[in-house]
Formats: sequence, C-alpha cells, structure tokens
Amino acid sequence: MLKLRFASGGYDRLEAILRGIISPEGIELDFNEINAPREIFDGMLGEGAFDVSELSSSEYITRTTRGDFPFVAIPVFPSRAFRHGFIFINKRSGIETPKDLEGKLIGVPQHSQTAAVWIRGHLQHDHDVDLSTLRWLEGSVEVAGEHAKIATTSPTVPLTLEPNETGKSMSDLLAAGEIDAILGSRRPDSLGKHPDVVRLFPDYRKIERDFYQRTQIHPIMHVIAIRRDVYDKDPWIAASLYQAFDAAKNWALARLRISGAQHSMLPFQFADMDEVDELFGGDPWPYGIEPNRPTLEALVRHLHEQHFIRDMMLIEDLFVTI
Repeated sequence: MLKLRFASGGYDRLEAILRGIISPEGIELDFNEINAPREIFDGMLGEGAFDVSELSSSEYITRTTRGDFPFVAIPVFPSRAFRHGFIFINKRSGIETPKDLEGKLIGVPQHSQTAAVWIRGHLQHDHDVDLSTLRWLEGSVEVAGEHAKIATTSPTVPLTLEPNETGKSMSDLLAAGEIDAILGSRRPDSLGKHPDVVRLFPDYRKIERDFYQRTQIHPIMHVIAIRRDVYDKDPWIAASLYQAFDAAKNWALARLRISGAQHSMLPFQFADMDEVDELFGGDPWPYGIEPNRPTLEALVRHLHEQHFIRDMMLIEDLFVTI
C-alpha cells in the first residue's frame, strides 16, 4: 500500500473516504480534515505539506499556464458554489444595481480567489459592469490583516488594489461605510447584525437557478491536486484516487435520497433533492471533464479576461490522464 498524505475539508462527498468505507485501490490515505481551505492551500503551495489535497482552481490554472508548477490535477471538484449570493453592500453607498458598483471601493479576501474570479465574471458578462473601474481593498473578512499567508498570483496588468492596513476587518469596514461592498467566498459577520449590510441580490437563489438553466455552469472552486514528484513516481494513483472520490460522492448522494430519516439537518432536504433531479439530472456534483466543460471553459475565459492568464488553453491540458 502506498501511503499518501491527503488534506481536504470534511465534506459529505468525502465522508466515505474519511470513515474508511471507501478506499482508493493500492493507497493508504492519511486523511487530514482541515476545514479552512486557505490553510490547506498555504501548506500545499508553500511547502508541499501534503501529497494530495484540494487546491484553489484559479490558483491551479493560473500557475499551471505560467509553467514550472510542481502539481498536477485530476478532474475531481470537492468544492463548488454559486456565488451571486456572495456580493454584499452597504445600502448607504448608493448601490442599487450591479452597474452601480462601477467606481466603488470593494473589499475582497484575495483578488485571485476563485470565488472573486467567478463573481467578476458574472458582473461583466451578465450585468455589463466595467471591471476596470472597480477599486479593490484586499484582506481578511473576519479579522484585520491579510487572508493568504503566502504570495498569490497577481494579474498581468496594473489595477487599483491595496492591502487592508486599517486595523479593521473587512466586515467592520463595510458596516461603517468605509468600503462600499464585499465580494468573495465568505459572508461578513456584520450581515444580519448591522442594518446597513445587505446582499446586492436578495433573491439570489432564483438568480442562481436561472443562471444554471441558461448556462449549465455550476461554479467550481477547488480541484484535487497531486504533487508532481509523487505523481511522476506512481502515475497510476491518478485513476485510483479519481475512482475512489467518484464512488464516495455517489455514496453521499445516495444517502441524501434515503427517505426514512433525513441524513442532513436541512428541513427541506426532500424538496431540494427533487430540485436536484429536475435541474441537475440527478447529479449536482459530477466529476470528469465532459460534464463540467461549460464550467471549466467559463473559468478559463474569466481568468484570461481578468488578466491572470495570457492565453486560453485546452481544458484537457489541465488534468492528467485517468
């Protein structure tokens, strides 16, 4: 058995692997459950702390296209999320529509963060927002200071981007009206606590549903990455890991369909599963390239338009053979 160190959040689609119910053939996986993605990314990118881990998809694509990146990936996507509900504004800032974001100062945990890339893509393509007019303040949402502990990739063109050195969290800055909006992967804790902090799209679930029906895009946040030196020594692990992760995802999906008692605490789980069947054809979380091609192509396009990558690339070139 080949021993591999693996790091990921404790997601339901990985629960069967975490519990040892499903194991990748020929591999003894040391599962490090870390429910703080940035901690995983910093450890993997900074010092190769794991053999296999979830990794920011935007960071992976950007660094892969720039060359000499010591990681490869398989088309397994442990984290996805629709992001229209992750644009928060101070309602006194004069923002009523997406176009009103133009010229405003916007907080973001990390400019290259995949969630931010997706949201900017939505704003540009669906709402005609001129991204070149936006001003950015980068830093942690919950506490003062930085979000990432290691250097992350930057666009290849200059933009108005400053680090948050105010000594306040981004959430507090938004509540005080010192920034106009926040977008990214996290809800500010001032939402629901401060009357001026609201969502730009209060009806975000309807908007996200319509977006998926129109585009077939379910935004991918993270991929499963493997250290290149580990893969080059034993390339068979890619297929073994893919098969195990896919089986674990299907196991979790089947549990959600058990009607005798609900597996999750979501009160409307059965109605949600009806929606999964109607909208996603029964599987909201497919792995592999083909069922995710519209999503992956859109992400590459957004990274190109936002000047993180110079050239478009084939989706097949992002992943090793499985």
